Amino acid sequence: MLTFDEVQFYPKARALLKPLIAHGKFDYVATGSLISIKQNTDDILIPSEVESLELNPLDFEEFLLAINEEPLANMLKEVALSPSEVPDLIHKKAMKKYREYMLVGGMPQAVVEYLDSKDFQKVDKVKRNILKLYRDDITRFAKGYEGKVSAIFDELPSQLAKNEKKFTLSSLGKEARMRTYEEAFFWLADAKIINPCFNSTDPSVGLGLHKDGSTVKCYMADTGLLVSHAFADSDVSDNNLYREILVGSLSINEGMIVENAVSQALHAQGYKLYFYSRHDRNERENNMEIDFLIVPKGTSKTKVSPVEVKSGTRYKTGSLDKFKKKFSGKVGQEIILHPGNAFITGSRMKLPLYLSAWL
Repeated sequence: MLTFDEVQFYPKARALLKPLIAHGKFDYVATGSLISIKQNTDDILIPSEVESLELNPLDFEEFLLAINEEPLANMLKEVALSPSEVPDLIHKKAMKKYREYMLVGGMPQAVVEYLDSKDFQKVDKVKRNILKLYRDDITRFAKGYEGKVSAIFDELPSQLAKNEKKFTLSSLGKEARMRTYEEAFFWLADAKIINPCFNSTDPSVGLGLHKDGSTVKCYMADTGLLVSHAFADSDVSDNNLYREILVGSLSINEGMIVENAVSQALHAQGYKLYFYSRHDRNERENNMEIDFLIVPKGTSKTKVSPVEVKSGTRYKTGSLDKFKKKFSGKVGQEIILHPGNAFITGSRMKLPLYLSAWL
């Protein structure tokens, strides 16, 4: 097997694969980032024989395997198949590992550093270097609208820190409109830097048929990178800072981190990301926000599951209750992901956050 690495620097090399494949002597792998964006596909004939694979950051299960916690991964996967209460000691260990995962993230280089050193400060340096590479790529490849791409990229943590988390274009300028920034959002999605999540105005099985392209939440593709991005003002985030986040003693918007981690898990499982939002200026009682909408695998394809993400153990379910009432004929299993243990009552499942890896 022959490997062409960093193929984005010479896009035409992908077209040369066709005669090499026809020769039949070797198998070929072409790897690289940003290989699907417009500048790297214009006038390039991609051979039909080439199979494209999207590599995501490590999910929670892969993270556990990487840090030599295979028995725990297997146990949690088995629980997810038939959700039930997790033994207390196992639950506490799983939540601790899940918090570590959210802070380290799933970028292979960061995971390897954590496995080798268990030093959050060293891991943070790795992640900050990746963020710098992202900025360099934006300057190099987002020709013509690099300013808009950079502006969105810089705003990601503050937008996700908001209660509703929808990206507000007015933060970029009074005259900012989706029609002028749409291509910049697409660039970041194609570059696998963000996972966009769109508002589905009618929560039916065909969620994409009712997509509101102007209302979007922009989650970072890797939650560990989001943590470092959020603390970009300091030169480096040291071990004490990470440990305070780990035990919950630092005043930080944990909801931002947890919700981003769930978006990452859903994306890794092949779900396209949608949410539901309704605002009634005249009747506030009609307002509701549902974090995610999915059609779970292996279930009836005629029902939509609303997914609510909670970062604390005390929370309200007002939006979920109103959503169930309004769309009772379309709603299947309701899912609440929270730090607590599994608890199932009728059509509503409360599941530990870490089980989001196996929805």
